[in-house]
Amino acid sequence: MTTARVTSKGQITIPVDIRNELGLTAGDKVIFLVEGNSVRFLPLTKDISSLKGIITKSKNAVSIKDMKATIKSIGGEA
Repeated sequence: MTTARVTSKGQITIPVDIRNELGLTAGDKVIFLVEGNSVRFLPLTKDISSLKGIITKSKNAVSIKDMKATIKSIGGEA
């Protein structure tokens, strides 16, 4: 098991073995998913198809305008 320490600024350093396993390099972005008492993170450098199925289907229709606003809010380009 690999561990990391949270700094007083709320930052962590991703251990080198994890970075290597995920192919992460300086400047890459990751997405954090809260699942109950656990947090998963996924690199956003992977093919978009690798994210399939991580978010459940919405019961309500979502407009393109809302989608673009959400993407912008998490730092993406809409």
